[in-house]
Order: sequence, then structure tokens, then C-alpha cells
Amino acid sequence: MGSVFTDIESFQQALAATGLAPVLGGRHDEAEFRAGVAARDFGSLRLIELVTPAGECFRTARIARAVDEELWQIELMTRGRARVEQGSGSADLGPADLVLVDPARPVRFASTASRHVSVLVPRRELRLRPRDAERLVGVGIRGDRGPAALVSALINALPRSRVVGGGLAERSAGAVIELISVALEEQLGGVSPDTDEALRRRVVGFIEARLSERELGPAFIARAHHISVRRLHKLFESEPLTVAATIRRRRLERCRAELVRGDRTVTAVAARWGFTDPAHFSRLFKATYGYNAAALRSSNRARTVNAPAGRRDEDGGAHNGER
Repeated sequence: MGSVFTDIESFQQALAATGLAPVLGGRHDEAEFRAGVAARDFGSLRLIELVTPAGECFRTARIARAVDEELWQIELMTRGRARVEQGSGSADLGPADLVLVDPARPVRFASTASRHVSVLVPRRELRLRPRDAERLVGVGIRGDRGPAALVSALINALPRSRVVGGGLAERSAGAVIELISVALEEQLGGVSPDTDEALRRRVVGFIEARLSERELGPAFIARAHHISVRRLHKLFESEPLTVAATIRRRRLERCRAELVRGDRTVTAVAARWGFTDPAHFSRLFKATYGYNAAALRSSNRARTVNAPAGRRDEDGGAHNGER
């Protein structure tokens, strides 16, 4: 596939050259970064095939460009999983699934190592009414049934199809756009207001995707989902943990997993997952697990040093009983 990159800066420059709307890099492991990009035109469509490592990226209102208001972006996952958030919508995508993205608005992507195809479509050709677009952006479309399955298969094949030009390419692109329109129209029939259970699942997914962000909290979550803080708390009344406790517990779980398997300091791991006060983090960690975070890291390092070559414990480090 096209060009391969081993550093984030070069990859972002290559993305900018494809015509995709700009995004800012989020969490990536720079030591293991490897990504690929290939772009081609197909009539009035622009196809960008991307292979990306696990990580996050986002676009803010500040970096959105006026030129992007002339396009729609269709994202197709072909390998891996991703979460896309835009407007009031959030999509959890697997292979063959699609989502409509507005390139001129803020958006957030978080994914495993994946392959996906971005299709840029002129707005004048997709004929999507503003109120319908508002209901569709950021909403996942299953690619295993109905017209969406045809769109998914077509887009997946286009980057490797034989190059055609002139009138034939324009007619072919028109057929693809028409099929996309049909799939979006069908999706509109299935987009309905969130039930409390569906909204709670969206909120939990939102929390999972943003655990490393320090501002993550009830007010931030409520604003992102266009609901009041009071309604947000009501969504969790029947759950074992409150919203704040859910965030805290999931952050602690991420910290523990990283301390077991990694070699970063306790302070660095805590800061990575939103704990800015090391002493407060240490108290929370011990109250939750019954032993110190520093002791867990030391135990893991000792196991790594002393374990026979080629062997590790089943959990990758210290056991809960070693306190």
C-alpha cells in the first residue's frame, strides 16, 4: 500500500497532502509507530486508504478549514475496531461498518491497529439535507446488511480497482454516490432518540475512549452528550458505581495493567491516566487493591529480572496475593 511511515509527523504531513481534513495526534506509542497511506481519485470521489497503529486523533473547531465544508467523509473499517465521536453521535465500528463524518466539524477517533478507507464526497452530489445530516453524523452504520453492505463491499474494492478515466469514471462515481445516498436514507429510518440504556452505553464508551483526559468528569460528559448533569447522574442511579466512581475505577484498572506490564514510574503512569496528585493516587490505589502501586511495580520488575528466559507469569507480572 502506498507510502509507509514510522514517525507521526511525516504521517500527518502525508495525510494533509491527501486532502483529508486536519487532525491532531492523540495517544500513540511513538517507539512502535508504523502507518501507511495511499490516495487516488475515482471520478469526483477521493479515496484514501489508511493503515494505522492503535491510538487516538481529534479535530477541534480551531483547526477546521472552510474548504472542508464542501465535502462529506465516509469512513469504512476493513480491519480492527474504532470509535468515532461527532456531534451527538458516537459509533463503535468493526470490519465492514461505516460512519458519516462532517470534515468541517470537531471529531474524535480512537482505534486499535486498523485498516480503513476514507471517501471524500462533494456535498453538492450527495444531496443530504442539513437536518438529516445532523441525525446521521457520528452514527455507526452496520455494513453486513442492506444497501450499506453493498456500499461497504464497493468502497473496500475501489482502492485496488483498475484505474478508469473520463466519462466512465464519473458515471461509476455517480453510481457509488447514489448507493451511499440509499444506504443513508435507510439508516435514517433506524435512527431514533436514545433510550436511557442506550445513552448509558454511549456514555460508558465515551468514558473508555477518554480516560487519559484530565478534564473528563460529569460536567464534561454531560456537555458532550447534550444533556444535563442531573440527567447524567440519573442514568447511573441503578448502576453499582456513580459516573465519577466509574471514571476513577477504570483509570485505576488502566494504571494497574500498565504497572504490571510496563516499566514506567508510578508517577508517570498515574499522570498518563489523569491522576495529577501522586499522593492521592497512591491512597486510592491501596484502598482499591489492598497494596501499594510502588510495591506492585517493584515486584513486577523483580519477576522480570529473575524469571527464566522465555517464561513469564500468566498475568504478565505480580499476583494479587503479593502485597
